[in-house]
Amino acid sequence: MDILELLELKKSFLSPDACLRPVIDIQRFNLPAGAQTAVMGESGLGKTTLLNLISGILAADAGQILVGGRDMAKLSEAGRDKCRGRSIGYIHQTFNLLQGFSAIENVLLAMAFGRGMDPPRARALLDRVGLRDRLNDRPRQLSSGQQQRVAIARALANQPSLVLADEPTGHLDPANAREALALIREVCAETGAALLLVTHDREILAGFESVVSLAAMNRAMDSAKSA
Repeated sequence: MDILELLELKKSFLSPDACLRPVIDIQRFNLPAGAQTAVMGESGLGKTTLLNLISGILAADAGQILVGGRDMAKLSEAGRDKCRGRSIGYIHQTFNLLQGFSAIENVLLAMAFGRGMDPPRARALLDRVGLRDRLNDRPRQLSSGQQQRVAIARALANQPSLVLADEPTGHLDPANAREALALIREVCAETGAALLLVTHDREILAGFESVVSLAAMNRAMDSAKSA
């Protein structure tokens, strides 16, 4: 069973000279439930755009984005927000933690947009990522590696079936990067969540059995048109 299916997905943006520039043009892509796949591509090729389309942060120009069988592209903005809160966990490169709130409050606020606040689960998640003693610390009191751990716990707060990770180790030193990546993959495996990670880091890509090039995904549509 596929947790994610992209069909004829298109997204373009206006360039500075007012021309439409295609960024995403994917004929078909499938991610099985529980699978872990890395998407490779250099900066500026549309990796973040792809994840933002899947998560419903951006609306597609055309095509289907099926998450657990539900087409995100057909939902209203409010509907996409609701589906994202319940079914998708998103780990951002820059963590995106709310600076005025503690670690546990960041996780609880994520729960408020999904299945409802569950303090025992929030504490258990932060314990799982090694922050049992830092529950009440705010992001500025945490190291970059610790902030990424909060972001991982937050992404898993609503028991998502799909976790998206956007260059999740980009702001970490090599040791913390390896540790964070291992933690993301371990916790996703433990919970049965599928993982779609985008990166340009060759070392990270080497650790994935399933790797796909975003450029190749986009070229697939071009090949179909010329056939």
